[in-house]
Amino acid sequence: MITIIQRVTSAKVTVNNVDIGVIGTGIMALVAVERNDTEKDAERLLERMLNYRIFADAEDKMNLSLRTINGGLLLVPQFTLAADTQKGNRPSFITAATPEKGLELFSYLQAFALKTYPNVQFGEFGADMQVALVNNGPVTFTLKTGS
Repeated sequence: MITIIQRVTSAKVTVNNVDIGVIGTGIMALVAVERNDTEKDAERLLERMLNYRIFADAEDKMNLSLRTINGGLLLVPQFTLAADTQKGNRPSFITAATPEKGLELFSYLQAFALKTYPNVQFGEFGADMQVALVNNGPVTFTLKTGS
């Protein structure tokens, strides 16, 4: 699995003019499922997001995790992150999971997140979403698990 996490002061996902996921200070994560990913990859990815130290401590050093600050986590499915962009001018999605597997693993990630962390919101798999955020820093990282 692959994610781009962004440290935010606020973020929201809107579907059909309805806000379906809204957070304040925390992490907005775009998440893609790749062909060989498993439930273990989803679990590992969530643990990394929750424990990745990207928030400032009292000395303004990135030493605090999302879990430490009890910030919001907004998980947004985005299969295009799994694109192979090595050649040409058009992305290839050969490394991306099928839509069925993508939905299955993103749903697993949602369920695992709800059991693991109290302040989590979600985008909607397969929906036309509008994502708005205020990137704090800007601070953005790519995290990857699996092959």
